[in-house]
Amino acid sequence: MPSRPPGARTHDAPADAREQTRKRVIEAAIDLLTRGGRDAVTTRAVADAAGLQAPAIYRLFGDKDGLLDAVAEHGFHAFLATKRVDPDPPDLIEDLRAGWDTAAEFGLANPALFTLMYTEPGRSASAAFATGMEILRGRIRRLAVAGLLRVGEELAAQIIHASTRGAVLTWLSLPEDRRDPALLTAAREAMVTAVTTRRPAVDESGPAGAARALRAALPAQTVLSDAEQRLLGEWLDRIATAG
Repeated sequence: MPSRPPGARTHDAPADAREQTRKRVIEAAIDLLTRGGRDAVTTRAVADAAGLQAPAIYRLFGDKDGLLDAVAEHGFHAFLATKRVDPDPPDLIEDLRAGWDTAAEFGLANPALFTLMYTEPGRSASAAFATGMEILRGRIRRLAVAGLLRVGEELAAQIIHASTRGAVLTWLSLPEDRRDPALLTAAREAMVTAVTTRRPAVDESGPAGAARALRAALPAQTVLSDAEQRLLGEWLDRIATAG
């Protein structure tokens, strides 16, 4: 029988066990958060729920804030899994609406987790959050290329994200007997009006819409040098902003 090289291991059991323990702690924290809100997520309560001693929480996450960051990251991954990405949607504006609705539905289904994810600015450092924003920017880029974007791409991303987060958090802050579904519909449609033209901007008078459409398509062009692309991009940004 061939011998294993010195130090070789067939399975990293300690690392696997640590990851399983970490997962169990996060799940226990989410359960407490869902049932009792953020105040229920104490290190002692989480340790008890996970069947551990409290010092284990500190070894795994550093402190309570580290644990909450891990719970939020888990939430961003869960949200990311709900996103449905169509690389070539038949109706770009309906695709934008569908993405907004998906985000709102996740928030309504996971109120405590959504609130934890989106009420502290530092959560935007999450890798899963960044991936979700790239999916949103892909939708926005397609709108821009089609000439359907009313504002710049970065501002559009900020408006869409803010409108979803604001609408859901406002809904969750209201007593149940005052929650009107029209709030979510109105917020979504206000977003659509703010960021899209509803018809190709290149058909409108003025150069701003055409500049946005060309600016969005510019990275795919190969006939210009890098310096020429940067210069043209700067000109198009000025025209789009002035419009």
